[in-house]
Amino acid sequence: MTPRTPSGPADADSVSVRYRRAVDFLFPRTTTIKFGLDRTERLLERLGNPHLVMPTIHIGGTNGKGSVTTLVAAALSAAGWRVGVYTSPHLVDFRERITVAGVPISEAAVATWTEVLHDEVEALGATFFEASTAIAFADLAARGAEIAVIEVGLGGRLDSTNVVRPVASGVTKIAMDHQKYLGDTLEAIAREKAWIAKPGVPFVIGERDPEVVAVLKEEARRAVRAVDPAGRADLRVLPPEYEWRGPLGLIGAHQRRNAAVAHGILMALPPRFRPNAEAVEAGFATAFIPGRLDRRGRWLFDVAHNPDGVRALVQALEDLAPPRPLTALVSILGDKEWPEMLVGLDRVVDRGVLTVAPTAASRRWDLEWLARWLDRPDRPPARASWKLIEDFPTALAAVQEGAGTVLVTGSFHTVGDVMAAIGLTPV
Repeated sequence: MTPRTPSGPADADSVSVRYRRAVDFLFPRTTTIKFGLDRTERLLERLGNPHLVMPTIHIGGTNGKGSVTTLVAAALSAAGWRVGVYTSPHLVDFRERITVAGVPISEAAVATWTEVLHDEVEALGATFFEASTAIAFADLAARGAEIAVIEVGLGGRLDSTNVVRPVASGVTKIAMDHQKYLGDTLEAIAREKAWIAKPGVPFVIGERDPEVVAVLKEEARRAVRAVDPAGRADLRVLPPEYEWRGPLGLIGAHQRRNAAVAHGILMALPPRFRPNAEAVEAGFATAFIPGRLDRRGRWLFDVAHNPDGVRALVQALEDLAPPRPLTALVSILGDKEWPEMLVGLDRVVDRGVLTVAPTAASRRWDLEWLARWLDRPDRPPARASWKLIEDFPTALAAVQEGAGTVLVTGSFHTVGDVMAAIGLTPV
């Protein structure tokens, strides 16, 4: 059955209180990561299995999946469809994750769905992402999404979003990230991500490395056979040289390949949903995704949070040549390859401030190690001057002094915390 749209109390203050209570219930569960689909399926059963009432497109990968999700949704919207989108993580407000026709989920809906699921979440020990995924599908269905574009959270095989039965799926670039959970080689990570492939459903592969592509194809076939021993894997590998050459609202050379992957997914859709060339061009031309080379006055935000993401950011900055001096506020999570990331950023930054984003305090990088690393005489020569300022407000003030452009990067937390601090709204 399709869940009805929840209706909260008419009093705005009451809705706000209930929303805050819901968020306070959900967010402490972010510290726990559990793999498996059982808990998500149980939560969705409680809501009437809303993920089964609308066609979905499932998009995974390491880097680029958020951009591809945005581009696919933009083209479908331009073609006249009422599109639901579920992405993660958010920058400032939880509601950014769940949109229909570009409108975020309401505070009342978050509160009501959380209240409905409260006891089940407690009983199952469900995680933040599992509960959020159930809430997302309930809201998308309740608000009448005609088709939903769903971004994989972590991995693919056991990610909560892998409960969907998509009409098409795709995987973007594979890179080193989340090794603790997915494996410490590109091949191991690819194996996890390939398991969003489903029998008879087009599975578009945007990865360029032929060895990784071979792993994705092999594992996708295995995933299909696990569901249906006689099932067929519909694999569609994009040529490595293919890049979108039409209008594109997203900035950066790397977005040309992301747009090519998005186009490949759109062309793999059943004819009913497949947009024409005019809709694709219109959608791609106007697509925007907060926090990806996102220019706001002299501020430039980018959520690059692994070495591959930083390489794309550095190339884009070299191409864009933003006003100098280019200063950078950087906070990277402790489990990332931050020395390599900093070496990359040093190529383009004039001055940098290293700090700790408040919302990432529990996952902070090792500041003592970082201070020693900055002072090491054998550290690679730096063109930029770097300071370590642990206090976030002090660091935020310092990075703005004399800056022509202020780059904020290192994680979603860093970008979101700065946007919140200076009063910017992502959506």
